[in-house]
Amino acid sequence: MRISGLALVPPPSAADLPRVTPELLASVLARYSRSNEGIQTILAKVDPADPDASIDRILKFVDYGHASIGGLTGGLAVALDDVSMWLAYKVFEIAQMADGQESSTRYITLAPSALPDAADVGMPEDLAPRWRDVMARSFAAYQSEYARLDALGEAEPQRVRVPAGAKPAVVARIRKNYALDRARYFIPLATRTNLALVQTSRMWAQTVKHLASLPHPEARAAADLIRGELLKLSPRLMRHSVAEKSHEAQAAAELATSCRMGLARLSAEPLADETWVHVDRATPPFLAEEQSIADALSARANRYGQQGTATRRMRVSFAWNNLALAELRDLNRHRTGHRHTPLIQAGFYLPPEISHSAHRALLDDQIALTRELLSRGSPAYVYSLLLGAQTPFEHSTHADKFIYEAELRTGMGAHFRYAEHLSAALDGFFRQVPEARAWVVEGTAEPE
Repeated sequence: MRISGLALVPPPSAADLPRVTPELLASVLARYSRSNEGIQTILAKVDPADPDASIDRILKFVDYGHASIGGLTGGLAVALDDVSMWLAYKVFEIAQMADGQESSTRYITLAPSALPDAADVGMPEDLAPRWRDVMARSFAAYQSEYARLDALGEAEPQRVRVPAGAKPAVVARIRKNYALDRARYFIPLATRTNLALVQTSRMWAQTVKHLASLPHPEARAAADLIRGELLKLSPRLMRHSVAEKSHEAQAAAELATSCRMGLARLSAEPLADETWVHVDRATPPFLAEEQSIADALSARANRYGQQGTATRRMRVSFAWNNLALAELRDLNRHRTGHRHTPLIQAGFYLPPEISHSAHRALLDDQIALTRELLSRGSPAYVYSLLLGAQTPFEHSTHADKFIYEAELRTGMGAHFRYAEHLSAALDGFFRQVPEARAWVVEGTAEPE
């Protein structure tokens, strides 16, 4: 056995490691998979003075599928500044193999200056004044409720769950979290945010192709910008990132479904919680599962521990009828399996500390604007939604991933509404897999 290292930027002490670009790395490994010469022999044929010629020569010689080669490029990092929260949600929905982060509503106080121009998000010109008015009033509600809840948390400290003996700075931070976590439902989904993702050229090409095929001007503009940057690093492989017919057809069908369903269910009234969980334990008769649930889970020290085949092979689908977009932004980022939502407003969530009636005029006007956009079939309807909008959301995955998510989202420091949703999903899971109850750690989300 021989091991050779390949590095994009080798450390100073590793002078023997070749320096390669993402595409040279991919082409060399493609040649490696079709040869028994060994990696050093292949690298010896690369001309360091002209790596592009080496890439072209190898890729011309090797019969390859661009997707499989694109996956060999290593992690390419892209930061997207000043995109809407909707686009950030969409990128995470599409890029299911990516690692990434987005600006948090828990640690950043947002302002009306974070709204994009109406033209940039494709808002119909005749509706732009109404949209700007509703968005400005939504931000005013967010800011006023944040200030009120922050003062309430200070005046009535028993409302805020803090660890015993916490230092004043920690208490102040947790009180701020208490206020921001509850006021955030008035934040517009159009609000600009920042996100960064790391994924291979293969997955970037797929992500950009998908964005370029959407009917939203912001998505297509982002596709052009991302493609332009990645062409500098992976010019050959990013050629496969343009809009494509099947993507466009499915995007159009999904928009039509969202508009139809959105008009039928549009409401500003809060939806009562409804949770659906389906567990499938079936295994083929020639490969029956022999491990118990206890044996699959009992060796774990925490949620990061390895689970056994009894949970790794078990399929779990779970859904909520009323997931607020504030929670969707994060739950959508659990990468495994498939996530689905029509992204509509079937109700509007506000925590008990905030009165619906106090904001009735704003919510009525927001509903009227959304209804008009939906009736026109406009993709810009997503920019009229606030983070309190409740939408159906389904996630299908395997039990080990579901258990990890449930333990994370009910664990220490979790948002209170995550904990409510995942506790309900866990209850549905335990009814079907009762032997897991003793081994799954359901938290209390304390402190916030």
